[in-house]
Amino acid sequence: MFNLKTHWLLLLVAVLFAFAAFGCGEEAADPVDDDPAEEPADDAEFEGEVLIGIMVPTTGSEAADGTDMENAALLAVEEINEAGGVMGHRIVTTTGDDGCDPSMATAAASQLVSEEVVALVGGYCSGATLPTLAIYGEAGIPFVIAASNATSLIDENPGWGFMINSTGLDQAATAAAKFEELGVETIGVMDSGDAYSADLKEQTILQWEDAGHEVVADDTVQRGEVDFSAFVTTIMSEQPDGIYWTGYQAEGALLIRQLREGGYEGVIMVGDGSSAQELIDLAGDEAEGVLCTGPPLTDFLPAAQNFIQRYEESFPREPGAYAALTYDAARLLFDAMERAGSFDSAEIRDALEATDGFEGLAGPISFTDQNTLARSNFVILEARDGRWALVE
Repeated sequence: MFNLKTHWLLLLVAVLFAFAAFGCGEEAADPVDDDPAEEPADDAEFEGEVLIGIMVPTTGSEAADGTDMENAALLAVEEINEAGGVMGHRIVTTTGDDGCDPSMATAAASQLVSEEVVALVGGYCSGATLPTLAIYGEAGIPFVIAASNATSLIDENPGWGFMINSTGLDQAATAAAKFEELGVETIGVMDSGDAYSADLKEQTILQWEDAGHEVVADDTVQRGEVDFSAFVTTIMSEQPDGIYWTGYQAEGALLIRQLREGGYEGVIMVGDGSSAQELIDLAGDEAEGVLCTGPPLTDFLPAAQNFIQRYEESFPREPGAYAALTYDAARLLFDAMERAGSFDSAEIRDALEATDGFEGLAGPISFTDQNTLARSNFVILEARDGRWALVE
């Protein structure tokens, strides 16, 4: 697998070698037949290959979501190549496993840069995405970020990252609005200590208190925690009207079970890091009625029906919470290349910045001057009969 730069460099070396050989009067043994009819079909159809990176967690606790995102990107690549590629060039990919871990993400980003990708899509855990922004920025490689949405990404972005999932500011506003609609006055909040969940909790507290409401319980647990008894005890003592969990589904499912088993009957809401079907599967019957500030799931997107069918034909699972956004990220990247008329990374970045109303499965994409999505895409979901349902 070669990227475009390597392809042309090798071609130049081959030409110089041939010139040297014939210039010295040597006969070429077994000359290669360069009849175009004998060339492989791929070389006849495509002018070269362009390498893009996919950075997602393919191992660790969030591997299911990461693999789902990778699948969606690969499906977009397959479709663009079936249509003749981008400006006649085949798109090829290489995946970096960030493990939802900052150290792994740094290593993965450095590897992708060394492979000379011209651009990237992906980005699931904000804490893993955060340290890669400087690496990609220094290398001058545009990164379309499909899921990560902590507001800290905005401050650390050197201008090469483009967030197509709305930020924690939008998500906190969505959560606060729903709590208010339900008549909630007091809430308890809990995060899992990583960049995404800590940011979402902080933004929620600020917006909730600014609106004149009260936070009566605030706690942090570490990823992998299984015992939430201390928090449950606090909740049963303070009796907040609602609870907002801002972490991921593995811990979120356990928290929900322990809250309900401990007797809590108030509103439970979770953030988009817990929007996968796995949360409901793990929490079982206790998940019934749980709310979620979720991303635009494919099930509820009219434009995504053909995508769902093709995804399920290609992969042994349903498309997950960030499948539509990752598919959109890849398609937006190809569109930016076409608009730039170039595979130069800086020109692709400029085209991304100029995006105005690109129609994705999850809705139109335009960017603010901070390279964030210029609208809120969060919806309210509710667990009903073992599935997420859209709250109209």
